[in-house]
Amino acid sequence: MSSKEFISPSLQGGFRISALCLALFASTSASTLVSAQPEDAEGEDSTIVYEASYFTDYNPVSVNDMIDRIPGVSISGNSGGRGLGSGGDLLINGQRLAGKDNSPRDQLSRIAAREVERIEIIRGTSGELAVRGSGQVVNIVLQNTGTRASTSVEVSSDLHRQDGTLQPGASISHSRQSGGLSMMFNLLADPKYSYQEGTEYSTDGALNPTQTMEQFYTRDRMNYQASTTVGYRYDQHRMQVNALYGMSDHPVDLERHFYQPDMPATMDRQERETNEYEQNNWEVGGDYEYSFANGSRALMLFVVNDQTDDRIFDRFNNDSPANMASEEKVMFIDSDERTRERIVQGNYNWSLSDYQDMQLGLERAQTILDTKLLLGKNTGDEAPSAEYGGLRPAFSASNQGTTVEEMRYEGFAVHNWTLNDRMTLESSLEYETSEITQSGEVTMAREFSFWKPSIDYRFNITSDLQLRATIQRQIQQLSFDNFSASANTSDPDRDTDAGNPELVPTKETRYELTLEYRLPEDAGVVSSRFFFRDLTDQIGLIDATVEPESPLSASGNIGDAERWGVYLDGSTRLGAIGAPDALISSSLYLFDSAVTNPFLGSTERINGRGRFSLGFRHDITDWNLNYGFDYQKPFNGGEKEIEVSYIDWDRNPTSLTMFVSTVLFDDVTFRLESNNTLDDDSCRYRQRYNGHVSSGDISEIENFCWGGGQKLALKVRTTF
Repeated sequence: MSSKEFISPSLQGGFRISALCLALFASTSASTLVSAQPEDAEGEDSTIVYEASYFTDYNPVSVNDMIDRIPGVSISGNSGGRGLGSGGDLLINGQRLAGKDNSPRDQLSRIAAREVERIEIIRGTSGELAVRGSGQVVNIVLQNTGTRASTSVEVSSDLHRQDGTLQPGASISHSRQSGGLSMMFNLLADPKYSYQEGTEYSTDGALNPTQTMEQFYTRDRMNYQASTTVGYRYDQHRMQVNALYGMSDHPVDLERHFYQPDMPATMDRQERETNEYEQNNWEVGGDYEYSFANGSRALMLFVVNDQTDDRIFDRFNNDSPANMASEEKVMFIDSDERTRERIVQGNYNWSLSDYQDMQLGLERAQTILDTKLLLGKNTGDEAPSAEYGGLRPAFSASNQGTTVEEMRYEGFAVHNWTLNDRMTLESSLEYETSEITQSGEVTMAREFSFWKPSIDYRFNITSDLQLRATIQRQIQQLSFDNFSASANTSDPDRDTDAGNPELVPTKETRYELTLEYRLPEDAGVVSSRFFFRDLTDQIGLIDATVEPESPLSASGNIGDAERWGVYLDGSTRLGAIGAPDALISSSLYLFDSAVTNPFLGSTERINGRGRFSLGFRHDITDWNLNYGFDYQKPFNGGEKEIEVSYIDWDRNPTSLTMFVSTVLFDDVTFRLESNNTLDDDSCRYRQRYNGHVSSGDISEIENFCWGGGQKLALKVRTTF
């Protein structure tokens, strides 16, 4: 089947469905015009402005509470990946936060609503923006008063109904401004406890039952974090420094109980695993900006961070569960990983004319990954060693300890051109050059260089209807974790995954077309986004077998691939039925993709098929009450992961989150949430093969489903 034959039916069907859904969104929303609207509904450069007074009736506590009331707004925060880049969709006082772990998205829950002057939804492109490449940018403008101070406190408690565990949490944030000096400090204890139960039914290739397994998973985790941001403005100078320290050391315990199908009430054997995680990270970032008298700006940013992920893993087997003394330690894994980044970026913006401006920038980023992997087993010819948990050293994977270092330089030029009062064009050209060196069991060095052009065209067909078209060349960053061997504890039949130091980055050309319609009088937003991505050197799984009796996979480049799909989003107020303070949002995402699988030679998908979501919130302002829900339905089926010796089909669960919130005593918010309300399970269907998967000789079929049950969360917040 040719690529064209494979793509065309899905594309045509997706376009028909998208057109139908867009029409339904528009027809439903057009009848819901309400009187509530932003005070400045349409400003220059297609910017929508929501003054703080717009949110007064909703009694918001944080900036997040304010954004939840704006239709058609979603925030992703930083662009992710190594380095800072220039992407993102969130600004605070018109500036980015020079941070990655300490991201601006996290700060929105810490900023008190009383400190906000206005929120701007920027739909156009401009050289004045500190970020680019996003469909819309949200700018949180804080009050610029001489002196202000506020403290926000939240206490919470999570109840996991499946095992009855109650875990508390708390956070406190303090912000202050005195003249040009501002600061924010936050302490956080975020509960991340998890308990899951699962059952797996196994058969042989002829579908004869062979075994039943019950699994019990417990993660006793609490994330602790301290962060601060200090900024200073004076005349043409602006500077900011932020810092973060986080720690989340925790244990994970897992038990597996095995039963024979002819004796379902008697445990045949037991398996137990213990994991001790040591996880911590710190980050320091900052920026300095100078504004010249002619309107041009020079900006310097830096970020330094360090993250440690260490784990000690033990597996115990007991063939006589009634006698715990017969338990035997059969596996030990010591897996250590440390990642460090040192990034600095400088850029200069200036105006070429009344309608054109330019930005030039240069970024230097150093990333270092150190890994160690020790694997011990109770079998083999080596002498037992305390370093290997008292077991015998085993070497079943390549490149078990390594240091990977990337030194990357990226220069970029961005040109913004206001073609007329309705059209803008942003064009950019980036040049990236890097050297990746690796030492340890494998020693090598490689150099890469790429050109990355992009074009972003925007046309305001009317004041409410905007067309956006983008073409962009991107280079996907390599995951250093794939360079060296790593522990595999998700598959009891496999100890480690092999590393592949020969990986090269995936190259990608992106085409996107977006149509967004903002209904009059702030009644809602309807948008559709079509995309197509052409990929070369796609990364997938390849055969890394060294010993034929032990098939092994590793990440590798598997050839060309394609992805395409459509995003349909609609958000509207229900003024037509007398509920102007009710907001309903829906999304329909349809995806498809194609790549040739190296194991079977078949055409397979490389990503999911999409999802449907429906959200609702209603504010009853007279009662200081709001309630709502968020429903997510993934489209399962058709996607599978093909390993060298097995094939997996995954089923993602449907989720429903419900909440009710009220404000009492004037300024104390009580919020009750129900997460995973439907108690839906995740499932995995696995076919194991005798030898290579291409043999078609199925040795075992595993049908495994697991879930964590419903979680209730009570949060109490106040600001003073």
